[in-house]
Amino acid sequence: MNLGLLTQRRFAPFFWAQALGAFNDNLFRNILLLMLTFVAVPHFGWDLGLAINLAAGLFILPFLLFSAWGGELADRVDKRRLVRLLKFAECVLMVLAALAVWHQNLMALFALLVLMGLQSALFGAVKFAILPQHLPSYELGRGNAWVHIGTFAAILAGALLAGVLAALPDALSRPAIMVTLIVVALLGWGASLALPPVGGEASSVGGASSRSAERGRLRFRPLASLVEVLRGGVHSPVLWSAILAISVFWFLGASFLTQLPAWARMVAGGAEAMLSVLLAAIACGFAAGALACAKLSGGRLELGLVPLGALVIGAASLLLAGVDSATAMGQPLAVLLEDPSVWRMLGGLMLVGVGGGIYIVPLYTLLQLGSHESQRGRIIAANNICNALLMVVAACYGWLMQSVLGLDLQSFVASLGGIALAVGVAMIVRHPRPVLRLLVFVLVALIYRLRLRGRHHVPASGAALVVCNHVSFMDALVMGGACPRPLRFLMDRPIYESPWLNWLFKLVGAIPVESERSDPGGLRRTLDQVSQALRHGEVVMVFPEGRLTRDGEVQAFRRGLDLIIARN
Repeated sequence: MNLGLLTQRRFAPFFWAQALGAFNDNLFRNILLLMLTFVAVPHFGWDLGLAINLAAGLFILPFLLFSAWGGELADRVDKRRLVRLLKFAECVLMVLAALAVWHQNLMALFALLVLMGLQSALFGAVKFAILPQHLPSYELGRGNAWVHIGTFAAILAGALLAGVLAALPDALSRPAIMVTLIVVALLGWGASLALPPVGGEASSVGGASSRSAERGRLRFRPLASLVEVLRGGVHSPVLWSAILAISVFWFLGASFLTQLPAWARMVAGGAEAMLSVLLAAIACGFAAGALACAKLSGGRLELGLVPLGALVIGAASLLLAGVDSATAMGQPLAVLLEDPSVWRMLGGLMLVGVGGGIYIVPLYTLLQLGSHESQRGRIIAANNICNALLMVVAACYGWLMQSVLGLDLQSFVASLGGIALAVGVAMIVRHPRPVLRLLVFVLVALIYRLRLRGRHHVPASGAALVVCNHVSFMDALVMGGACPRPLRFLMDRPIYESPWLNWLFKLVGAIPVESERSDPGGLRRTLDQVSQALRHGEVVMVFPEGRLTRDGEVQAFRRGLDLIIARN
């Protein structure tokens, strides 16, 4: 995947605005955690575990309370204007945070942590809702891949830089932290000012204004909005499934990242430097997975990648669970890197990241494409709320498995691998067609050199009829794999009932065609199945010639195509 989007104004300002925001979030939170560890505990006698859990809870709380209202806000206010306003609010908060860091005022930092959580909750609702306004559907996969790569890189960079700045002499440390927080916030605000207008924005804003006029003024009612948004998400089974799947990702991610410091010390036998290396392995793996997902998708919504990503996470977790704990603690990084088991850990964590990147990108794309523009902000907000809830569940799960049941870290990671494998298998059993379609496309791409054109003519949603020239028996496989959406294709009944392949044809939803001479009612049953598929919004592929071409030219069409068009 090339860097084209990162150089274009329709995407680059948004990318840098959200990446710099994620960087500042994590820099600020990690600075607070370090101050709790090295200032609050030794000087004021605070309980470290309680203080860290309190900080985590205070940051997540606004996501639970205000994400829904943020989604309503994103749907009823000009999104570009809202992004700029929220980035300016971040600048104000970072100026206050810089002053609190200078005076080492922990109470003020806790209050600002809640406000930063509020800003992040509101921004999280609008950032994925605005992306489809700037990118066409066939570029959303690449756009989401870059957004997630930027976010994870920013999270890693913020965590690492916090440690570097905190380790400076006190005369330099606090000024450096203050300047970094403010400068990064200003850069993010500057990036938001470069966001381009959206074509037809006036009409969409006018439509939003008219809806607002119908519903009255936008009111601050977070709890009522929370109930309404969750109800709206549940009413769409497809979107609800995507939200649950994304929440599972954040459950697994929170579980891994929470235990990573303990893993670096207890299993790897290292210290802070080892933790940084483990974080880098996950981040690099995630970037590779997201890029691979965008490449394999090829501009399509490729949901078959989601269960495969879950299976990769599960297998990599079991690989990690087989690593023995170190016999000595606090070893230098150079010594640890000579141990083959450490490289096995790094490989396992990188594979976990690869699986995560493959898993999450299509789900966010589905959430964007499957939601109406007037409801997209609230759907994203419902997703953010469920994500926050599952992250809380992850903390409870870790406490239950380790503190109550007494499992060691390897057994805990193995349990996460089991959950990921179960999710992947359940997805394949419930929806096998997307996985088969992906495998067919990969197989065809390995055999043939494909050059894809005109895929944008297939509508992103709704019923469609694809009419093809019939050159070889591979046509159905090539078209089925290359089409942006799953295809149901018509085929001769004798081939459909082949004893070796009938199970596969049933699985992919092929529609058998019987000649009228051998079965007078067969054509009517076929047309009924085609009509039913089209009524359900599926894409049906037809070879209207009814036979392979003899000379590569289009032959005369049989009357089946006319009957399909007349009936539908």
